[in-house]
Amino acid sequence: MKEKMNGFITAVHRERYEVRANGEDLYARLKAGIYYTDHCEEEFPTVGDNVELEYNPLGDCLIIKTMERKTAFSRKDPDVGMGEQIVAANFDYVFILMSLNYDFNLKRLERYLTVSWQSGGQPVIVLTKADIAEDTQEKLELVNQIALGVDVCVVSAVTGEGMEQLKNYLVPEKTTVFLGSSGVGKSTFTNYLLGKELMETGEIREDDSKGHHTTTHRQLFVMDNGARIIDTPGMRELGMWVVDDGIDFSFTDINDLIIQCRFSNCTHNGEPGCAVAQALKEGTLTEKRWKNYWKIQKESEFQAAKESRKQAVIKKKSNKKSRGEW
Repeated sequence: MKEKMNGFITAVHRERYEVRANGEDLYARLKAGIYYTDHCEEEFPTVGDNVELEYNPLGDCLIIKTMERKTAFSRKDPDVGMGEQIVAANFDYVFILMSLNYDFNLKRLERYLTVSWQSGGQPVIVLTKADIAEDTQEKLELVNQIALGVDVCVVSAVTGEGMEQLKNYLVPEKTTVFLGSSGVGKSTFTNYLLGKELMETGEIREDDSKGHHTTTHRQLFVMDNGARIIDTPGMRELGMWVVDDGIDFSFTDINDLIIQCRFSNCTHNGEPGCAVAQALKEGTLTEKRWKNYWKIQKESEFQAAKESRKQAVIKKKSNKKSRGEW
């Protein structure tokens, strides 16, 4: 009888996984008879997933079960276009990294906050490259206006500025995932925390401050103190999946306004007693934030409707198979 053991995924490659089990780093593949069947009920593992393995001392182990996730960050799969991509799982905190140079983008930050809240993790905004920023205080104030109930840290992995603030999150038995676009310094940030050059870093083009993809796959590292960190590839686009809960948490100010509208079915398009329209008129709600809210809302609704149709087709096919019609 093959020995079974539990472990967690530390890296995902095209057809192989890196797993840490019983203090040992192993390579593993999915067991075809479990994962590649018409009636597969197992989730394909991602970085951070807890899994059950069949141990093989002579080669790759076989993953036979993906344990239930407590948290998961997902987005629209950029390769498939129609499906969901689970980027990381079982984390406690989400560090949203955004640099204080040309990468600074409040609309993108609102999107990251939305998917972070949706994931079930606690978002923390980390503004990087403080050593080269000239208008840090102004940008910090702008971030605080939209980062409702979220801690914001200003750091530099070059000088060490602000890094001490992060110790409250990077503690034993807790896992933190790093999210951000290309060029925000995630790899440099990761190397600083690990105290060694494990991640390749890319130079920033001086003419436009844009970075290159240096992290090509997702990877989990264990710090010396036992804290776990997950580095992810830079995302040039963040396609929304279904983020109903994330929208509620990220845009609590707008939700509070909607509740105050005179009519429960208010479309916020000229009706009398519309609290949203009043806030826009008074300037307490910006046009940019309102438009981004609606854009994210529509994307989420579109994905939810598409997923519902997909599940209906799958159910119909399953029913036909069970009746022996094909």
